[in-house]
Amino acid sequence: MTDITVPQLGESVTEATVGSWLVKTGDAVAKDDVLVELETDKVAVEIRAEADGVMGAIHAEEGETVEVGAKLAEMGGAGSAPVAAPEPAAAPEAPAAVETPAPAAAAPAASGATIDAVVPQMGESVAEGTIGGWLVQAGDTVSVDQALVEIETDKVAVEVPSPVAGTVVELLVGEGDSVAPGDAVARISEGGAAPVAAPSAPAVAPAAPAGDAKAMPSAARIIEENNLDAGAIAGTGRDGRITKADAKAAATAPAPAAPAPAPAVSAPAPAAPRETGPREERVRMTRLRQTIAKRLKDAQNTAAILTTYNEADMSAIMAARKAHQEAFVAKHGVKLGFMSFFVKACVAALKEIPAVNAEIDGTDLIYKNYYNMGVAVGTDRGLVVPVVRDADQMSLAEIEKEIIALGKKARDGKLTIEDMQGATFTLSNGGVYGSLMSMPILNAPQSGILGMHKIQERPVAENGQVVIRPMMYLALSYDHRIVDGKEAVTFLVRVKENLEDPQRMLFDI
Repeated sequence: MTDITVPQLGESVTEATVGSWLVKTGDAVAKDDVLVELETDKVAVEIRAEADGVMGAIHAEEGETVEVGAKLAEMGGAGSAPVAAPEPAAAPEAPAAVETPAPAAAAPAASGATIDAVVPQMGESVAEGTIGGWLVQAGDTVSVDQALVEIETDKVAVEVPSPVAGTVVELLVGEGDSVAPGDAVARISEGGAAPVAAPSAPAVAPAAPAGDAKAMPSAARIIEENNLDAGAIAGTGRDGRITKADAKAAATAPAPAAPAPAPAVSAPAPAAPRETGPREERVRMTRLRQTIAKRLKDAQNTAAILTTYNEADMSAIMAARKAHQEAFVAKHGVKLGFMSFFVKACVAALKEIPAVNAEIDGTDLIYKNYYNMGVAVGTDRGLVVPVVRDADQMSLAEIEKEIIALGKKARDGKLTIEDMQGATFTLSNGGVYGSLMSMPILNAPQSGILGMHKIQERPVAENGQVVIRPMMYLALSYDHRIVDGKEAVTFLVRVKENLEDPQRMLFDI
């Protein structure tokens, strides 16, 4: 017997609740069949069979809380005699008829099994994504780890790699479908040379259960818990299957309000999209754009955002860059930019004013004695904020290299969830686009964000005389629930002083 245990469920997730068992003791299962679904506070995880076999004893009942590594059930080998006996008695003909096409399809490959390409874990708190553009088609030959399809989540785009070298047999989901970690998206014949005929066999299979089992396992549980009518839910998945997102939308829909005559008049109005004009174009918002919009609005609704302004004379930094740029490039291979100075100036100010580097957690304050600086980067997909970690321990050259590397990954769509998690403070440089003044919005749960702007020569008074200096307006938006006005102003003044006299940072004053 082989033990089926709770796998690692992601960062900071130590336990899960057993959802629906899709098999029972004595059932014959094939490799990659879904056995049970575990539900955590962040994501639903499907446990699949690692090999063909027969289900043994089930040790964790539905609704039971289990920890990582706990034993869920036992499974015997495919040739287990005691359990194989009851199986033919139940329904020998139907399973045989269903499984007959599979060997026929696999026979042309004659070089390996059919393997499912599944959605990988997409990071902490990411429970589902949307299928973007397929990079392969049925019949294409693929290599190990070759990207098959791109999945768009509310944070980043994730590629699904091919688990084996072989030929694509079938695409199981279409563009725009919602999928969760562990869902199969394609079937690949390992080492197969000509499995092009294979799609015809599976293509017949979905037609039979269309009326009965068109809900995916994760969606079926939501439908059952909320006493929903599956027949009334329009499935957006492949072949009309009901996805988890469809079930959630149906569960949260204001059904009771619809029958009432009064709401019936107003309800359709917000739901129905307005007609577009002859010179208008309607484009669906991406998940990333929807999430940006939601989080910015949530930040305004939750935090007490206030902004304080100042300006900095950039003469000293510009002179230092001009004097040492050539030697800096020769030694480090990158140009000395402005961002490294700003990162260092903010780190020094955060050490003096720790409230700006803290966050609110319920009725507690969490002070952070590390300095992970988020640097906002604009991309074609929208604004992303990769993180320069432990910036207080980095040199100017190391900061410049890290910012360049993260910026390139952002523009190429290669950022991972880990690249964008854990920032304690954010810098946003609207000056690169020509912004002279703006009020940045907090990147929750952070308590501060610095807005940088265009460097512009302006007349300023200096020692009783008017002189022309390269000036930049600075804006600090902060959460007034945790940061007092005195602390915010002091923080911004320290940033200004560090920029106008960079030697202060060298001497730690």
